Amino acid sequence: MTEADPARRRKRSALEVLHELRQPKVAVMLALGFSSGLPFLLTANTFGYWLRDTGTSLIAIGFISWVGFAYAFKVYWSPLVDRINVPLLGRLGRRRGWMLLCQILVAVGLLGMAAVGTEGGLAAIGAFALLTAFASATQDIAIDAWRIEAASDPDEVGLMTSAAQVGYRSALLVTDALIIAAAARVGWPLSYVGMAVLMALGIVATLLATEPARADTVLQHKPPLWTLRGLADAIVGPFVDFFAKHKAAGLVMLLMVALYRLPDFVMGPMYNPFYHDLGLSKDTVAWVRGSFGLVATFLGIAASGISAVRLGLLPTLVAGLVLEGFGTAAFALLSVHTNTQLFAAVMTLDAFAQAFAGVALVTYMSSLTSLGYTATQYAMLSSTYAVLGKFTKGFSGVAVDALTPTHGLLGAYATAFVATGLTAVPPLLLLLLLWRMQRVERKGAATA
Repeated sequence: MTEADPARRRKRSALEVLHELRQPKVAVMLALGFSSGLPFLLTANTFGYWLRDTGTSLIAIGFISWVGFAYAFKVYWSPLVDRINVPLLGRLGRRRGWMLLCQILVAVGLLGMAAVGTEGGLAAIGAFALLTAFASATQDIAIDAWRIEAASDPDEVGLMTSAAQVGYRSALLVTDALIIAAAARVGWPLSYVGMAVLMALGIVATLLATEPARADTVLQHKPPLWTLRGLADAIVGPFVDFFAKHKAAGLVMLLMVALYRLPDFVMGPMYNPFYHDLGLSKDTVAWVRGSFGLVATFLGIAASGISAVRLGLLPTLVAGLVLEGFGTAAFALLSVHTNTQLFAAVMTLDAFAQAFAGVALVTYMSSLTSLGYTATQYAMLSSTYAVLGKFTKGFSGVAVDALTPTHGLLGAYATAFVATGLTAVPPLLLLLLLWRMQRVERKGAATA
């Protein structure tokens, strides 16, 4: 259950770290991270802004956000991504073949959303949103596995994770800021067409990537997938391996991971409708996100990486949770007093908190996987934190709508944001329990 002990590894100097940043695979990871992040908000918060702009109810927006369950359920088809090559594209390698197929499907899904628009009905545009989310979730399985397997040691996993997060968060800013400014000028459908074109960055990165060989060496010693033993190993093996390694602490880890992103997820579909109902213009939202949000995001990524190296993963996870809780609750202030300065301050805190917590959690989950089961184990962990968050955020519109008669619309938003911020408390307690368990284990190993 313990993370690798930093004291046992020689710490790289600043010059060595800078030299590693020049590796081609780091640039590829940046682009793949961008490709991974691009579709996410286009079927979630930004999609909600589009729907609210055309008069869709908050309840409908909340429920249609459930297309994001594809990210929560990806663990169920991750063994296929781990063990099967894509027909025709398999010649690129298992990871690259899956990435390329999914990137093409994401682009098709986004173009479909643009083509049918909201005028085609919620069912039609929702179907293309579901295709986009499903392809995006599958792409994430392959990219996460490539990120972990392409790294040569634990320190490089951290380097690749930071690069992935820079690309991912950059994509979130594009789909959370640039697209809003574009929509104000050319409309939502053409803006979504532009996002589909940007998926070409991921396709180019996939073609330039080198297929990692470390996992293939392990897989050569496993029984073929078409045998009973091979099928059992692909489906059950990753979970048996995980709990054999982490034992009882594995359950605490999974529960903590499941709750960790609740402060970020629960009100997700309501952010953009909230800005709309506050009367903030699209240009204001886009400008603040693209300036203050951009700087805060990169600072959060850097701060989380430094914290993980210097303080360790568990202290960094604790700091991330505290930041997430305050960052989400701070949006309630906008219901009381709305101006550009306060909006910029709240957005800066939230962007920093999300980036910091995101890097901390991804690095932690990556440290828990084993070669040969990389895709499935990471999908298990990432699905774990997505399931509860995706489910609860579907009721965010219901919650705001139910609170409106007694609190007013803006008061309902404020109450919901504060309550969501408090969801950081349970995973914080679990992290403290894990921290204690880790200390007891180390003490026991020292006296053995």
